[in-house]
Amino acid sequence: MARAVVAVSAVIGDRSVARDEVLAWEAERLSAAAAKISLPVPAGDLAQQRVVFTDSKIALGAEEIKRRLRRDLRIGEGVARAAVGLSRGRRALSVCDLHVAGGSAREFAQWFGDTSRADYVRSMVAAHPDHFLIRALPDGRQEVIETTGGSPAATRFLVDYLDTATLTTPREMEFSEQMAGVARSVKGLPIGGVRHQLRDEPGGFHARLCVEFPRFTMPRILSEHRKHLAIEFSNWVESAFNASH
Repeated sequence: MARAVVAVSAVIGDRSVARDEVLAWEAERLSAAAAKISLPVPAGDLAQQRVVFTDSKIALGAEEIKRRLRRDLRIGEGVARAAVGLSRGRRALSVCDLHVAGGSAREFAQWFGDTSRADYVRSMVAAHPDHFLIRALPDGRQEVIETTGGSPAATRFLVDYLDTATLTTPREMEFSEQMAGVARSVKGLPIGGVRHQLRDEPGGFHARLCVEFPRFTMPRILSEHRKHLAIEFSNWVESAFNASH
């Protein structure tokens, strides 16, 4: 993919959010994430902290991460099961838009979906302090352990980007690209999903990022997860395009 410097701005609700504010949100989450996984907060500026913290999480390995977060994961599984049962298939949405100067929708979608990249796991984990494990499984699903925005506990789930059957968010045909899939608990229960849609616009592209949660999800989690989306996707866009990353 051709490398080009891009600039990212976010829109949450009716409010435009500058890149500096999104970076400040990321910095705020780092100490909480470090405490949860029992790792020290790295020294240095945010860029240096991101590198060191990512290295530390990857060095732990999947099984140690699951061991350290085992209490959270048990709680998260129970909460998700209860929320799905109460919601009866209904969903609540957390949505954030990004406008990117530079690059294209197709290039980013291809980068995001390319699990064969040598830096795939690193780029996925580095995008947010609350990403503890993101990896592609042999069956093609994506395994994720993260703290979603505003949640007190980390959760583990599997995203199948070949399955959109239980998503309630419609495909918007003006968006040429999408990354969409159902999220399931480790026991196979559909607990939500994602419908991220992208389209080119003059000078760059527009990403409409949408996560479906069970309807019986606390409003604070839905609101805070918009910040989570802004952080992770801004970092992913910069990783995909910026020659300096």
